[in-house]
Amino acid sequence: MSNWFEAAPLFCPADRPERYEKAAARTTTVILDLEDAVAPDRKALARTSLIESPLDPALTIVRVNPVATAEFELDLAALAQTDYRRLMLAKTESVADLKRLARYEVVALCETAAGVVMAAEIARVDHVVGLMWGSEDLMASMGGRSSRHSDGRYRDVVRTARSNVLLASAAAGKAAIDAVYMDTTDDAGLLDESSDAAATGFSAKACIHPNQVEVVRAAFRPSESAVQWAQRVIAAAAEDQGVFLLDGQMIDGPLVKQAESIMRRSSSQ
Repeated sequence: MSNWFEAAPLFCPADRPERYEKAAARTTTVILDLEDAVAPDRKALARTSLIESPLDPALTIVRVNPVATAEFELDLAALAQTDYRRLMLAKTESVADLKRLARYEVVALCETAAGVVMAAEIARVDHVVGLMWGSEDLMASMGGRSSRHSDGRYRDVVRTARSNVLLASAAAGKAAIDAVYMDTTDDAGLLDESSDAAATGFSAKACIHPNQVEVVRAAFRPSESAVQWAQRVIAAAAEDQGVFLLDGQMIDGPLVKQAESIMRRSSSQ
């Protein structure tokens, strides 16, 4: 995971410049959104605000509209007047969608059936630095009606899409961002889903409300017991390069790598 990235990147509507600094104060990585968070009649205002109210470009991602829209060209024209060089491309569906963005680092948002199916190819593009997925646009692209069961669990096809994007990111050595949690009042559900994301290898889980940031960070922060276990595993591995026993547990190469991952995550929090 790159050092500009954090566990809880926060979306901020680009047409609300009064919120930019507030968002930056709550998290490390802000995603200024020119797409879904902005009503059609406020898109021009959003682009103007992007130009006139800059944040630190090293800690900012700008989500632009899909390539097939007229708004995409206007977004690029606005970005040319800024120092932002890291984008999130909404509804990325193919390698061809990324050709116009070679001068930028791109987080490809695979949130349609086509994008999820092509995730592995998209992840291998050199200037793609990460992938994110989204459940609601995915359902819309499939003609579906609901991404979750009544108890809050994702439907099987949605979980498959989530896994595909995570696997594609990992195979290409790129960051993977889990989809936003839409219920901003359900901290328990957010914590559970974020904990699963952290356990399975996602780099981060995006937030849509400032109050979600600390919940997500807590989920991605390794527990004290996990850090202690990882420290002991790494120390023992330094003395024994093969398979060894630690408190009755057989430790081999994959578990050593997991311990190293825990320590990297611990040091980044």
